[in-house]
Amino acid sequence: MKRPTEGLKRTGGQLIVEALKANGVRRISCVPGESFLAVLDALHDTDIDVIVCRQEGGAAMMADTWGRLTGEPGICMVTRGPGATNATAGLHIARQDSIPMILFIGQVQRDAREREAFQEVEYRRAFTEFAKWVGEIDDAARIPEFVTRAFAVATSGRPGPVVLTLPEDMLRDMVDAPHAKPYVRVESHPGKTQIDDLYLRLIAAERPMIVLGGTRWDEDAVADIKAFAERFQLPVGCSFRRQMLFDHLHPSYAGDVGIGINPALGKEVKEADLLILLGGRFSEMPSSGYTLMDIPYPSQSLVHIHPDPSELGRVYRPDLAICASPADFVAALTDLEAPAEPRWAERTKCMHGAYLQWSTTPETSPGPVHMGRIMDWIEANTPSDAIFTNGAGNYATWLHRFHRFRRFNTQSAPTSGSMGYGMPAAVAAKQLFPDREVICFAGDGCFMMHGQEFATAVQYGLPLIALVINNGMYGTIRMHQERDYPGRVSATALVNPDFADFARAYGGHGETVKTTEEFGAAFERARASGKPSIIEIVLDPEAITPTRTLSEISAAKSR
Repeated sequence: MKRPTEGLKRTGGQLIVEALKANGVRRISCVPGESFLAVLDALHDTDIDVIVCRQEGGAAMMADTWGRLTGEPGICMVTRGPGATNATAGLHIARQDSIPMILFIGQVQRDAREREAFQEVEYRRAFTEFAKWVGEIDDAARIPEFVTRAFAVATSGRPGPVVLTLPEDMLRDMVDAPHAKPYVRVESHPGKTQIDDLYLRLIAAERPMIVLGGTRWDEDAVADIKAFAERFQLPVGCSFRRQMLFDHLHPSYAGDVGIGINPALGKEVKEADLLILLGGRFSEMPSSGYTLMDIPYPSQSLVHIHPDPSELGRVYRPDLAICASPADFVAALTDLEAPAEPRWAERTKCMHGAYLQWSTTPETSPGPVHMGRIMDWIEANTPSDAIFTNGAGNYATWLHRFHRFRRFNTQSAPTSGSMGYGMPAAVAAKQLFPDREVICFAGDGCFMMHGQEFATAVQYGLPLIALVINNGMYGTIRMHQERDYPGRVSATALVNPDFADFARAYGGHGETVKTTEEFGAAFERARASGKPSIIEIVLDPEAITPTRTLSEISAAKSR
C-alpha cells in the first residue's frame, strides 16, 4: 500500500512551511539570511505574513509578544552565527517569562560541521540555557516530527522557547515525507481531592490571599478567577508585570506583588496565614528579592498551583501542590460554596483601599514635566482595551504603579527586566490587534536598544504611539550608583538624538514635550496622524522615581 505522500516530494523548506501552516501559524518575524533561503522561497507561495525586522533581537521579541498575547508559539527565523546570537536577547526573555516561542536558525551545511565553518555555532551546546529544547534537523523527511514536537514542548507544562536549527543543504533536499498534522496541547487538571483540600484550608483561614502570575491564562480563566474572588471576597494580587490578570478597580484587587511593592501590601503577604500562588513561580522579582516568603519553608500556609511539576517544591515547599494550568484550575472552582459572611471581607476592603491610595499619582515632581499628571491624562483618555508595552528602567514605574489595568491582554512587558523590549513588542501587538490602541513606554536608553524596529512599524503601517521618556542617562543604574557611590557618576550619562526628528526621518510622526501641559495635545496629534509616532518627553534627571529625587538618594547615602 502506498503512503499518502508517495510521489509528492517536497524540499525541506517546503516541509517547514507546510508544518507551520498545519499548526495554525499566521505570521513569522525574521531577519533574512542565505542559510534559510529555501524556507523564504517556500513562504513566497503562502498566506503566512513574513515580518521583516531590523535586528534579530527585535525579531525574537516580536515572536515573544505574539506568544505572550495568544498563548500559541510565536515564530522567529534568523540566520546562523551573529544572527542567532543576536536573537538570544528575545530567547532569554521567553525562557524566564514562560512564553511559548519557536526560533528557527539557519545552520551551516552538514558536510562543513565541526570545522568552525563560516558563522558556525553548535547550538545544542550553546543555547541549552536559553531554551526548553534545542534540536537540529539532519533529515528533511523528519521535519514534520521535529516541528510537531517543537510546538508541543513550547506549550506544555511551563511554556517556553524551543530552538530548531536547519542545515542549509538539508532545506534544499527533495524528500518524501508525511503531511504535517497540528500538535496536541498537553493539559494538566486538578484532582477532586486537591480541590476539597484547598477548600477546607480556605474556610479555616483568617488572612487568606491569592497571588496570580505566570502564563497559560485566557480570557475565560481571568473572568472565572474574578468571579471566584468576588464570591469569596478574597484579596487578589498580581505578580510582577502580570497586572493584566485582574481588574485593578475590582474591590478584591490588592495591588502588584513585585519589586518596589507597596509596603502595606508586602506586610499583608508576609502575615497571610494562607497564600495561594496561582500560575507563577514567585521568583526573585515577585517575591521582592525572596523576602516575602521564607525559603524553603514559608511561614504562611502555601498552596502552589503550577502547570509544571518540576516547579512545585523547587524553591518553596508547599503545603498543597497542584499540578494544573491556571485555566483548568480556575474552572474547577466554580462549584465551591462561599461562606455567607467571610471573616476576611473587611481586610479585603482595606487592602483594596490601600492599593487605590498607593496608585494615586504624587502631587509634586522636579522640573517642568510632571509624569504623574501625564499618567492622569493617559488614564482619562485611553480606552480600557489599550495595550501597553515596555522594556526596563525606572520610567516603567510610572506605568506599573499608576496605570490601572482593567482587561486581559493589555500588557506586554518582560518579567526578566530586559531593556529594548517595548518597541518590538508594540509592533507585534499592533499587528495582532490593529483596531486597538498600542502605547509603548520606553526610556531613552531602553528605546535605543531596539528603536530601529520603529522602521518596521512604518514599513507595515502600524500606527502605534511610543512615549520616550528622556532623562539623558541610564536612569536605574544611575539611581543605584547614587545610592552606593554618591557623587561618583561613571558610565551612565547618554547623548541622544532628537527623538521627534528620529520619528520623522523614518517616515513617522514626531512630537517633543517639554512641559506637562503640552502632553495632551501632542498625544492627540500623534493619534490623529495615523502614523507610527514617537512622543519624546523631556524629563528632569532629578525625577528619578515618583517619590524621590537623585539628590535625595545621594544625600541619604552620604549621611
